[in-house]
Amino acid sequence: MKELIEIIDNITKYGLRTDLNVKNKEKDLEQNLVRLYSKYFDIDYEFDEKDYPDFDKNLYPQIIENIQKNFPDFGFYHSFLNTNEIFNEAETGTGVAVDDLSHIINDILEVKWRFENTSEADGLWYFDFIFYCHTHQHL
Repeated sequence: MKELIEIIDNITKYGLRTDLNVKNKEKDLEQNLVRLYSKYFDIDYEFDEKDYPDFDKNLYPQIIENIQKNFPDFGFYHSFLNTNEIFNEAETGTGVAVDDLSHIINDILEVKWRFENTSEADGLWYFDFIFYCHTHQHL
């Protein structure tokens, strides 16, 4: 799963650092988000029955601020809330791109942490779980 860790690193750099020298950050980010989405379909693992410590979500307190510095033009956007209800009038909502990216980064930082601190099977299980339940909604 070396490729998954590489994808994670290419996305999380925008929440962990601001001293980046990346040409066309938006395109680079988009390309890696597409790669992450695609990788979800390749997941194959056996569930690890071991009990591991929890990830400390407070390890990275500057993610939102770093994203804002890396993407100062990211802001609000409109979305449809009831896309599956084709016979009802469309309901719109407002999203925040910085918030979405911070959720994605936090999710995949935990995936990487699990690879490094628990087991590969646990990392793959968590990626499968969190991507289906949460991450892909922010993409």
